[in-house]
Amino acid sequence: MERLGFAPEDRVVIVHTDDLGACHAANLGSFGVLEVGIVSCGSILVPSPWFPEVAAYARSHPEADLGVHLTLTCEYESYRWGPVASAGPGSGLRDEEGYLWRTTEESQAHIMPEEAERELRAQIERALEFGIDVTHLDTHMGTVFHPKFLEIYAQLALEYQVPCFFPRVTEEMAAEAGMAQALPAIQALMAYLESQSHPLLDHMVVNTLIDVEDKLTFYKEQFDSLQPGLTHLRLHPAVPSLELEALGLTARSRAQDYQVFTTPELKEYLAGAGLKIIGYRRLRDMMRGA
Repeated sequence: MERLGFAPEDRVVIVHTDDLGACHAANLGSFGVLEVGIVSCGSILVPSPWFPEVAAYARSHPEADLGVHLTLTCEYESYRWGPVASAGPGSGLRDEEGYLWRTTEESQAHIMPEEAERELRAQIERALEFGIDVTHLDTHMGTVFHPKFLEIYAQLALEYQVPCFFPRVTEEMAAEAGMAQALPAIQALMAYLESQSHPLLDHMVVNTLIDVEDKLTFYKEQFDSLQPGLTHLRLHPAVPSLELEALGLTARSRAQDYQVFTTPELKEYLAGAGLKIIGYRRLRDMMRGA
């Protein structure tokens, strides 16, 4: 916190929009909330069909704080995408239909670490080739945050000199994620990242892709409950549309996120909440400066 210029008691929050590129509705939703100013950054699904629209936005908005949403899954029933890297049937990257796996469990079971590294690197390189000033890395559906891929994920962040979404993993968190046996290795990786001037997240608010009646009150409560330290708060905004409804998954929640984070009421509320909102570019600049 001190390296970022904050006091230990400061409540610092990264307000992050996920899934740019997922569809046109998600793109418009994310562009909208970024321009309102509460949301400080977001990350892009590079393999997705609507990636070029995000890349064009990034080129025309160089101030936009955008990272790569490292992706080894495609969860939709009838809307699919495949890997960026060339991958044959023996690579483990593709399911029986030729696309990325629908679930984290399937992708973690089938994809070999060397194939995952090749694909994740290809996604970062494609973002850079399209003119995106990549500020950070994170992981779609949490798939990469797994003992099989975690060291690759961290090493890519250090190689490209960008921060990755990496919380301070506690014993309780590891147990809940089924990674209790891997905790010593995770803790060693956390220590290594910090030795390389890579910041770790103190807290997370990531279970927001839910359908509640009053999403504005829900988010006010999330902001009010933030503790001192650095928190990553995630949302998934998308404009209401037939396209969004056709995707099926969590359409109402995504539309609610868009509506809440473009309402003046939330911006006015946060103006008096005593929070420090930053993006990942500030963390990247700190890393590169060190």
